[in-house]
Amino acid sequence: MQRSAITTALLSLALLAACNADGNAATASAAADGGEAMAASPAGEARTIGPFEVEAIASFNEPWALNFLPDGRLLVSEKPGTLRLLDPQTRQAGEITGVPEVVYGGQGGFGDVVPHPQFAENGLVYLSYAEAGEDDTAGAAVARARLLLDEAGGGRLEGLEVIWRQVPKVTGRGHYAHRIAFHDGKLWISSGDRQKFDPAQDMQSNLGKVLRLNEDGSVPDDNPFADQGGVAAQVWSLGHRNPLGLAFDANGQPWDIEMGPKGGDELNRVERGANYGYPIVSNGDHYDGRPIPDHATRPEFNAPAITWTPVISPSSLMFYDGDLFPQWKGNAFAGGLSSQSLVRIEFDGEGGAREAERFAMGARIRGVRQGPDGALWVIEDGKGGRLLRLAPKD
Repeated sequence: MQRSAITTALLSLALLAACNADGNAATASAAADGGEAMAASPAGEARTIGPFEVEAIASFNEPWALNFLPDGRLLVSEKPGTLRLLDPQTRQAGEITGVPEVVYGGQGGFGDVVPHPQFAENGLVYLSYAEAGEDDTAGAAVARARLLLDEAGGGRLEGLEVIWRQVPKVTGRGHYAHRIAFHDGKLWISSGDRQKFDPAQDMQSNLGKVLRLNEDGSVPDDNPFADQGGVAAQVWSLGHRNPLGLAFDANGQPWDIEMGPKGGDELNRVERGANYGYPIVSNGDHYDGRPIPDHATRPEFNAPAITWTPVISPSSLMFYDGDLFPQWKGNAFAGGLSSQSLVRIEFDGEGGAREAERFAMGARIRGVRQGPDGALWVIEDGKGGRLLRLAPKD
């Protein structure tokens, strides 16, 4: 699909404006410089939502990701460029210093934070963030560092090493995606199309792809395109738009959830070497009103397991395997931004899926994780975004 540079730039601007309107991007406040200190939520604040007893634990300045350490404490990234360490028992929080400098603005800034599966032995954490390039360009990067905790409830990163970058760096501040997941000794990264459309189909670029790497950033020999070399060797699947959720089910099958254009948010069963068709096909249309052919018109491209129109603006994805909600083992949960919801997804065991339930949260949901206690832990988007613990209602 060919476009002139001018047409592509205009489409990107139109898309970004529309995304800000419907919730597929950061709120307008996210573009402001500066930061706010984390504040404790009002003591005892709790409410019920559907089957949940919801307890507010803390609040953050534009939180983006949360992840538990083996000792039960939480790492929370804040988009302007801060990493927090929270003790959910005492509700005391400290700062982790030594984080990389981030390009903050639009959808960009500090992204995911994921401990290495053997964190208890090696102390490694992996971070994604928007990194500056030349001439006002930017791109996602993933780095790893050793996390050294202190007795005061904070800590520092030591030996920070960048192990992956989006290629090429481009103008604009949207669609980084940069979710991180580990499975079976490999590092997986979702890489957004950066609102540039065509790179999702270009094997000379790692934009618009799901990537599989070794934990040091090198390329496994058994990747589907390893024989092509270069960034193509990193690729597990292509034709993605803005995959903001990446998770594995109990059988080790990767799934991603991604924002569609104007309509057509997708949940995909991510298969080896598969092409999901963007921007050639989509179940949504361009923001300027031009239609995009549906997946059904091009059967050579993998179709989504679920599409959403109207969109939910998915922000995150996790599979549940805890005991606190035994009826939901094997289900997935997705955070919703414009839909201000938590979405429960059921699977049929044959590659199919359906939205089973939607919980109205009353705020944009940026992230969801299962806690060590089996509860669902959710973070709201934006300044003052709260960390919520969702447990069964009595």
